[in-house]
Amino acid sequence: MPEKYEELKQKALSCGFSHVGDLDASTIQVRSEVRSACAENKCQHYNKNWVCPPGCGTLEECSEQIHKYAGGLIVQTTGELEDSFDIEGMQELGERHKEAFHKFAAMVREEYPGALVLGDGACENCKECTYPDAPCRFPERQSSAMEAYGMLVSEVCQKNDILYYYGPGTLTLVGCILVE
Repeated sequence: MPEKYEELKQKALSCGFSHVGDLDASTIQVRSEVRSACAENKCQHYNKNWVCPPGCGTLEECSEQIHKYAGGLIVQTTGELEDSFDIEGMQELGERHKEAFHKFAAMVREEYPGALVLGDGACENCKECTYPDAPCRFPERQSSAMEAYGMLVSEVCQKNDILYYYGPGTLTLVGCILVE
């Protein structure tokens, strides 16, 4: 991988991620079944903001955007839970991942303004999104979820030789960045 990825990996780790791996964009497949899961609207964000479907674009548009890049990084935050009902532990891990992700995304965007930043949830930049009536207020801070782009996260990790499952009692949150 290019030297820039090694530097970015160190920056990602300094932001607090547990694991960082190389991402080869050619391994990414966008899947209609993943996008269909978004349409079920279990997260209550479908058709409500610019970074979730359908606001983030069609699968074809997402695939085209992804494949403009040769590669990037997969970033993960892994934590141990007391048990499968450890909601507080899951929330704490989510906050830790979100903080690391926002910090890292800002660094990446400063150095690579054209980077594609994909996280693990809906946008939270505004209390109420302008979708679909007006343009996004903060397009420079947008990041869709990997799933919104049709990615099966476990498959992306597997195809890029980074673990997704770190054993019983663990939870891993994943994001990625693609840079030119």
